[in-house]
Amino acid sequence: PVMLKQKSGAVVNTASVAGLVATPGMSAYVASKHAVIGLTKAAAGEVARSGVRVNAVCPGPIDTRMIHSPEGQLNPADPASVGARYQAALPIGRYGTAEEVANVVLFLCSDLAGNVTGAQYVVDGGRTATGGSVTAMPKS
Repeated sequence: PVMLKQKSGAVVNTASVAGLVATPGMSAYVASKHAVIGLTKAAAGEVARSGVRVNAVCPGPIDTRMIHSPEGQLNPADPASVGARYQAALPIGRYGTAEEVANVVLFLCSDLAGNVTGAQYVVDGGRTATGGSVTAMPKS
């Protein structure tokens, strides 16, 4: 209500590349992130003329506990080897950082993004651009 009353503001929802590209074995997560993107688009259309912008950031593999947990499950004896193989499969060659995601959010909240609404900004080191997935990792 405050943003609508002041006729300006920016909402940035956190989705995921899982909202854009399906990952086998993660149906509930994928569905929830598709829902976030759908909500972002619908809300953007509903409030655009009021001066409020609504966008989503879609992180891919980011260097956090969330990415390292599956590494340990795939190879408990050497989780670092799983991480190294996965990072090697990314076009940029490494996991992203939380700061890089935050920088995109900062841009979307700024006046520099004044004409951006209903968009999804992917921060994944080129993974979705090249069709990469967890199952496309190079063999060690």
